[in-house]
Amino acid sequence: MLIRLPASPVRPLLTRMLKQALDSVHAGQALRRTLRKDGDELIIGRRRYNLRDYERVVVVGAGKAAAAMARAIEPILGRRLDDGLVIVKYGHGLPTRRITVAEAGHPVPDRAGLMAARRIMALVAGLTGRDLLFVLLSGGASSLMPAPVSGLTLSDKQRITDQLLRSGADIGEINTVRKHLSTLKGGGLASLSDATTVTLLLSDVIGDDLSAIGSGPTAPDPTTYNDAITCLRRHGLWTSAPSTVRRHLTSGIKGRLTETPKPGAKLFRRIHYEIIGNNATALAALTTTARSAGWRIVLLPPLMKEARKAGADMGILARRILKQQRSGTGPCCVVAGGETAVTVTGGGKGGRAQEFALAAARAMAGLPHVYVAAVATDGTDGPTDAAGAFVSGDTWSDARRIGVDLNIALNRNDSYHALKRLNCHILTGPTSTNVNDLYLLFVF
Repeated sequence: MLIRLPASPVRPLLTRMLKQALDSVHAGQALRRTLRKDGDELIIGRRRYNLRDYERVVVVGAGKAAAAMARAIEPILGRRLDDGLVIVKYGHGLPTRRITVAEAGHPVPDRAGLMAARRIMALVAGLTGRDLLFVLLSGGASSLMPAPVSGLTLSDKQRITDQLLRSGADIGEINTVRKHLSTLKGGGLASLSDATTVTLLLSDVIGDDLSAIGSGPTAPDPTTYNDAITCLRRHGLWTSAPSTVRRHLTSGIKGRLTETPKPGAKLFRRIHYEIIGNNATALAALTTTARSAGWRIVLLPPLMKEARKAGADMGILARRILKQQRSGTGPCCVVAGGETAVTVTGGGKGGRAQEFALAAARAMAGLPHVYVAAVATDGTDGPTDAAGAFVSGDTWSDARRIGVDLNIALNRNDSYHALKRLNCHILTGPTSTNVNDLYLLFVF
């Protein structure tokens, strides 16, 4: 993987850190570390599956890293693999032999995703208790596998998804709504067949909540129709949501519709789960690399707040560290993971990592020897070709010198174009993983 970074004194170290982090959570490598085959037996964690006990073995899945997972599981299953289909974001496909890879829209679902989701439903619905189903999930699955409930159209799903993404709602809130508008999410996929099901997950959710990763198509859903309505009201979206969405959710709270399957439901006894990688895995690789290079490490709790606020806080922390740093203490690297949110009020282009970086640059303007990197581990921050951005204490003055007003860029949510002019983008291309974002502060 070629990682392109702006020039700086910390570029060699940051390049090594990002490479080690992304390699540690590469979906294919993570899956191969998790699955072992001993003769006809598959060993997954503490469980064993004798492939001779099953009539058919089928693989389905969705997510930005699903193609890498499919490519890795094919040789493990070998001739026992009967059929398969996974859905990935446009540009994230990989060549496979037995498992079909379909590409679709993300973060707003499209018709290609709808058609592929229907093919997955047909594959799974034909399975019985004598079959073995593998479900490969990674970040992005919620958008890539749209299956609107009866009465809703793809257009309805697109509109409510776009509204939620712009509202500042966190991923848990967004998925709560999605699960109650879908036939596959919130345990819906699990209810389609009686097959023994193994769900392998590359987690893009802090805490690895099974019901949240990909909106939990094979997991019990603890949320309710009322929770979905509460989310829409909280973010001022109830009255502007499509009328079909409001009618469906209202019917749900009135008991006219069946709720999503809940924890303790019998159907989940035949479903097993294995997390193959997560944000903590990537953070461990980052910190090991920096520590071996002689940097003092400060690990922050996950960042889940507004990107602009989180970036400003990181800049303030840089000022505090510089003020407290004493001679001989050595350079300091602050590391955090998470997934911030952006409330879109302008008409610009950007992503949460880029907005974080701009806010950090403003807060640490004029500071010497400080650098901040914010990176989306899937290689695409928002609807852009950048994985994130790398800024310094000089970025604000550099922008002023070339006539770029970063305050206006932040107000317009136009971080992409401002950072592009400043040559501050981090570029990786598709990474075959997706485990949230990485935030780093270097002070020396």
